Amino acid sequence: MTVLGFDFGLNRTGVAIANLLTGMATPVCVLYSKNSQPDWQGIDKLITEWRPEKLIVGMPAMLDGSDSSMKKTITRFCNALEKHTGLPVDTASEQLSSREAEQRLKSARQAGRKRKIRKEEIDQLAAAIILENWMQEQHHGQHTG
Repeated sequence: MTVLGFDFGLNRTGVAIANLLTGMATPVCVLYSKNSQPDWQGIDKLITEWRPEKLIVGMPAMLDGSDSSMKKTITRFCNALEKHTGLPVDTASEQLSSREAEQRLKSARQAGRKRKIRKEEIDQLAAAIILENWMQEQHHGQHTG
C-alpha cells in the first residue's frame, strides 16, 4: 500500500510518500498555499503521479495532550482533502516532527553537508516523519483516528 503524507501549514505543506511494504517514507516536495487555499492542482498532480491508496495528515497536539490552535484548520483541510480526492484520509501525530526533521538535517549537515538548511527541507522531512509515526502506530495497533 502506498500512502501520501502531508505536514500541513498555512503557507507551506510538506509532502512525503511511503510504502507500507518497505516501511520507508521519503520526502517528495513542498506545496505552497495560494490565497489561503491548499494547492489543489499540486495535490492532484501528486495523486496522479504516486497513486496513493490513503492520505495521512499530521495532526498537532500540545505536549500536555491538549489541542493546538491549528487543529480546527487541519481538520478542515482533512475533510476538504477527502472530498476533493475521494481517497480515505487518516491523521497521525505530528508532535515535534518539525523539530525532529530540523535535528536530522543538522546532523546531516555536520556529517559533511555544506549548504544552509531550508524551511522547505524541514517541511518535507517532517511529512516523512509523520508517515513514519503513522506506520509505527499501524504496526503496533495504537492508531485511533
